[in-house]
Amino acid sequence: MGSGRNVAVFGAYGHTGRFVVAELRERGYVPLLLGRDQDKLLALVETHPGLETRQASVDDPASLDRALHGADAVINCAGPFATTGGPLVEAALRAGIPYVDVAAEIEANVDTFARFADRAREAGAVVVPAMAFYGGLGDLLVTTAMGDWTAADEVHVAYGLSSWHPTAGTLAAGVVSGQRRGGRRVRYTGGQLEYHDDALPTLEWTFPAPLGTQSVIGEFTMADVVTIPSHLAVPEVRTYMTAKAAADLSAPDASAPTAVDEQGRSAQTFVVDVLVRSGGTERRVVASGQDIYAITAPLAVEALDRILTGRTKTTGVVSAGAVFDAPDFLRALSAHLSLDVPLDTRG
Repeated sequence: MGSGRNVAVFGAYGHTGRFVVAELRERGYVPLLLGRDQDKLLALVETHPGLETRQASVDDPASLDRALHGADAVINCAGPFATTGGPLVEAALRAGIPYVDVAAEIEANVDTFARFADRAREAGAVVVPAMAFYGGLGDLLVTTAMGDWTAADEVHVAYGLSSWHPTAGTLAAGVVSGQRRGGRRVRYTGGQLEYHDDALPTLEWTFPAPLGTQSVIGEFTMADVVTIPSHLAVPEVRTYMTAKAAADLSAPDASAPTAVDEQGRSAQTFVVDVLVRSGGTERRVVASGQDIYAITAPLAVEALDRILTGRTKTTGVVSAGAVFDAPDFLRALSAHLSLDVPLDTRG
């Protein structure tokens, strides 16, 4: 448990930030509510009486330093991470505290690895980007599926979402990513990221029952193409999205998630089907649950708890699968995720 440790949450009043604040409190941490909008911070504290609010802006390093004063760690929930990631990592390094974010933006995650790897390693700091449904969960599942393998030929991560009602943050991040790519698409092939203008193929993917065979968009590339190859020798990483969810995301009238339970989760369900191939052998791991934004909170907070309690393998800028015991991490999420892990891949 958190034992009263202070954890700064930047973007605490955002959709995902609210889940993170609630998860921190549930686990005995004391969230420090950080953000750019003081009115939104004050509105949030009405539902969390007694918590401290600290206004800060990524354009003002001194405000970030003040906001992180006395914090044991920081979780960045405020996108677009192309804007917030760098300044928050810098501030965390100045403060000498761990940094975790929930970035799904591919280029923002690439930036974090490229810009801060050496400095974080030299400082003995732990910086974990993409510790979320996209990026973090896929990496943990793939690392678990790999088991005793040190390399594989291909990784496939298929996302079976029942629907996708995007948050304002998701839409804003998508705009930034699109601008950075000049409208092009991205994939991970031949051991590197490749930008292209090819149309995305529509394929069939057979998910485990009861989802079954679904129409999916191939090369619907997510942050897994950054996290997985950062530590695993896999030259091909391909991700897929159910066509219905992809259509929801791009719809001109896309609506935000609507809460259906006391935890604030939406009715959205998900299945993440991971397939790893090496030679003629395949290994598969499957996770399922409810609400991709809500599940990000236990992922991020479990990561933070493991960092603060010394249950890490290395330092520097690291993905979830590299820094944590992946099978054990997934088992710790049993209250939030249903897992199907074959016997020969279990740690």
